[in-house]
Amino acid sequence: MAVGGGARVWRPENTAELRDALNAAQTEGRSVALRGAGCSYGDASLNSGSDVVDVSRMNRILEFDEETGIADCEAGVTIRDLWRHALPRGHWPKVVSGTMFPTLAGAAGMNIHGKNNFKVGTIGDAILDVDLLRADGSSLMLSRDENSELFHGVIGGFGMLGALTRVRIQTKRIYSGDVEVKGISCASLEEMMQYVDAHTGEADYLVGWLDCFARKKALGRGLIHHARNLPEGADTRAAETLTIAHQELPGSILGFPKSEVWRILKGFSWSGGMRTLNFVKHQMGKLEERKGWYRQSHAGFNFLLDFVPNWKFAYGRKPGTGLVQYQVFLPKDAALAGFRTLLEHGRARGHTSFLGVLKRHRPDPFLLTHGLDGWSLALDFPVSVKTRRSFLECAREWTAIVLEHGGRFYFAKDAVIGPGTTTAMFAADALTRFRGLKDEHDPDALFQTDLWRRAFGSGDALVSMDALKTTG
Repeated sequence: MAVGGGARVWRPENTAELRDALNAAQTEGRSVALRGAGCSYGDASLNSGSDVVDVSRMNRILEFDEETGIADCEAGVTIRDLWRHALPRGHWPKVVSGTMFPTLAGAAGMNIHGKNNFKVGTIGDAILDVDLLRADGSSLMLSRDENSELFHGVIGGFGMLGALTRVRIQTKRIYSGDVEVKGISCASLEEMMQYVDAHTGEADYLVGWLDCFARKKALGRGLIHHARNLPEGADTRAAETLTIAHQELPGSILGFPKSEVWRILKGFSWSGGMRTLNFVKHQMGKLEERKGWYRQSHAGFNFLLDFVPNWKFAYGRKPGTGLVQYQVFLPKDAALAGFRTLLEHGRARGHTSFLGVLKRHRPDPFLLTHGLDGWSLALDFPVSVKTRRSFLECAREWTAIVLEHGGRFYFAKDAVIGPGTTTAMFAADALTRFRGLKDEHDPDALFQTDLWRRAFGSGDALVSMDALKTTG
């Protein structure tokens, strides 16, 4: 147990110690937030003034079936732990995020998605069953067939129904440690979306980068990365590429130690600097398209956020400064118009995103899902003491635009919505069912976070930036 940052922190190494931590908190009348690796961008694992249970030490892979690719894991096993165990055995996680460090329990609680959501769905679609430790100390096994309603509430329920202690998950068979990748330069957002929709049937991964500084007809121009898995026999070097050594990310970038690259990026972290970087990247994208298909390791393609350690420091390390990512999900028929409106509105208000990422999505059956038949756009914004009030006001206006277009938000990336938005973006039946599960399995509200109180509490005020854990 440790105390710091306004919360008492428990670090159990097994289910028994986790149960003891929950009992101690209940006895003292304290609430508990569950924390994996702390990769969420907002307040998802913060619990101001009360307890936090860090499950990262519960990190054993209990069993891995090399025939089926099914992995049975403790809650604190990370995506990195899983792929390093699975890859030499010819398997890869079906769904990974842009960083390899989230725990499986955290990934399940947020129902993370990857660059292949249009094809395989969220991580919840790959999870077979889980063990849930409830507030009363009892444990339940949940699956699509057993305790199904609770299973569909826990996946994506960001730890508000109980603590996951075990996750059994399906990985996919691969025949190479590489994927084939092609860059596609696009002159506009509409062109980018047309390309993605035309290639979802043949691609394994599709993701787009947007230059949010571009204007008028060039609005949303950028670069798509189209990737596909190699079929059996296509990789004559499979014995080499299916090794952990082949997947290791480079230790330097352009000759600089990658641990220091954020300092270089910081020099460009202002409007003019980022405008220049985006322009250069767009021009380089045209060159990348000309070289055609090339091969890249699974780790190199999927984990771009891990290329530059502490990349978020480039947005500032002083109190009150940092990064806020505003990620929205819009249905397919409203996405193009909605995204255009958001980009134009932000520029008019003086808040142009430094980085935009576009993905195609499909629906899933989980109660608090962000998934829909549509698109997501993730926008990165620098926030400082000087700009935070203006940014929050702008975010409120964006949220109204998103809701008008039938959109949703993603709790792993959210830092701004309130309960009025939560009520508007989910079907009433889904919210009623989730709150019913909360009342049944956690009647005294043992499990809470700052996110829970902000997004499901009373009122609809945007959270103050003072309350957020900034990147600094």
